[in-house]
Amino acid sequence: MASVSAVNSSSAFSFAASSAETAAARTPQKALGQNDFLKLLAVQFQVQDPMKPMEDTAFIAQMAQFSSLEQSSTMAKELAIVRADQQREVANSYLGHRVTVDDGKGGVVSGDVTSIDVSGAAPLLKVGDKSFSLSAVLRVEPGRLNTPAALPVTAGGA
Repeated sequence: MASVSAVNSSSAFSFAASSAETAAARTPQKALGQNDFLKLLAVQFQVQDPMKPMEDTAFIAQMAQFSSLEQSSTMAKELAIVRADQQREVANSYLGHRVTVDDGKGGVVSGDVTSIDVSGAAPLLKVGDKSFSLSAVLRVEPGRLNTPAALPVTAGGA
């Protein structure tokens, strides 16, 4: 027959104290992630009383929460991709238009958007020799670069 060793209060206290020290040393995060959830579940299994195992309903509820957490994480990543694509589309729609932008120094700059820089986290509009974020745009007008006279003409109607 297997023997079960008792958990005394001093070992439980030392486990709680070491857990508190570990938590204090950790840098705070906005939310718990998948790894945090799995670590918590593993600790629950390690410290549970073998004579009173976790109920099936509690385990199923925790697995449902984990699944929900995983789906929320995936959805947040996909929404970030959609937002970045949408920002690129908006930036591209300004190409050739005349814009008035806040220069960030209390003034404004007006000019035609000649190019879009999408190499960074957010697209930047090139107006003159400076780059501006989409949030700096105050006004958009048709520009010289998007009028029919400015469009390139190709031979053969192609």
